[in-house]
Amino acid sequence: MKCVKVPLKELNDTRIKLMENGQMNMEYKIKAEKNYGYIPVNEDIEDYEIVCMHLEAMKKVPHNFSELLEGELTHGEIEELRTSFDTIGDIVILEIPDDLEDKKQLIGDAALKFTKRKSIYMKRSAIKGTTRVRDLEFLSGVDDSVTIYKEHGARLKLDVRQVYFSPRLATERKRVMESVLDGEEILDMFCGIGPFPIVIGRNKYVDITAVDINESAIRYLDENIMLNKLKGSIHTYCGDVRQVSQSFKTKFDRIIMNLPGLAYTFLDVSVDLIEDGGIINYYEFSDSYEQGQKRLKEACEKVGKQVEILNCRKVKSTSPGEWHIAIDGKVTKK
Repeated sequence: MKCVKVPLKELNDTRIKLMENGQMNMEYKIKAEKNYGYIPVNEDIEDYEIVCMHLEAMKKVPHNFSELLEGELTHGEIEELRTSFDTIGDIVILEIPDDLEDKKQLIGDAALKFTKRKSIYMKRSAIKGTTRVRDLEFLSGVDDSVTIYKEHGARLKLDVRQVYFSPRLATERKRVMESVLDGEEILDMFCGIGPFPIVIGRNKYVDITAVDINESAIRYLDENIMLNKLKGSIHTYCGDVRQVSQSFKTKFDRIIMNLPGLAYTFLDVSVDLIEDGGIINYYEFSDSYEQGQKRLKEACEKVGKQVEILNCRKVKSTSPGEWHIAIDGKVTKK
């Protein structure tokens, strides 16, 4: 490799000048030896001493996930590959199209190299069952599905094989937390590992009742309460909220209903448990806000209450034309 040989004290200034003139070979590392430095160049350069040296090649760092797969997959396959994946702590969960099934190991290894995380898994099913879990297949790294995810200063421990968790709701959780007032009595009807309760409880002086039917989720929520310094208090219950709530002695100022596939079937419970003037944070999958607004209004009307829609927003896209939507409603007696 052709190199410019310069005294060490002139190395940095010479490097800058050669780079500015486009004369430095950026594919190799500069070498320093005794009193001299050696800068790789593309051609002989006047006024400099040129020598031949063996230099170490620069490691090529890919700028994105797709670039790392170039030369291994065709351009069409790379385009088809969904490179938007979920990173939960030191775990990455990929969604790989069916027609790239035979390349899953290659893709998993690339994801491990690019993200530098501990474990790579791929989705094997949609979220299913009352416990809201999905099948995952281990691809690369270490087969350890337990991790700690950090969000807005909160630490959330979970096993991605045993519970459902979406890092893509981080902004929504912060938005809800910021709307909470100190002193609120809050019910999270489908709390999971507790992202809403923990994020809210770290920042607000509130009393939160957290319910989930998944025993693993409640176990991790109990751990997460210990992991975080909370201003508020969180009380956990494992079971179907329809049954569990029959023992509650209080009404709630706010009820969080983040079970978008089935939350509408529990609106009667929510409307019964909400305090007069309380807020329901309701979520569902839909292509518009009209369906959710109608469901909220009808549930209130059945028990002589009314709802004022305070806010509607799209939380995230779930499929073409369908969204995970949020509706905030203030419920009062007629």
